[in-house]
Amino acid sequence: MASSSPLTGVILVDCARANATEGLAIATERCGYGDDTAKFQAALRSACSEMNVDIDGLADLVDDEPSILRAERGMEVAPDSPSDL
Repeated sequence: MASSSPLTGVILVDCARANATEGLAIATERCGYGDDTAKFQAALRSACSEMNVDIDGLADLVDDEPSILRAERGMEVAPDSPSDL
């Protein structure tokens, strides 16, 4: 759902990251910037800069590796049965 007013700060970064895989035009619209991608990108860079995060563009916010895959990398360490505790 698109925001009725342009988002800023951490909320803008969160919204942009959530919509980054959908593309620039959709992320721009959903973050409340209509079709003004230049204004959206400038606001996003500014918001990230305030958070000490350096990005070149929206693509930098895309999570290359889904969290479900990260969870599977580990190794489960547990006793064979509750009596082995």
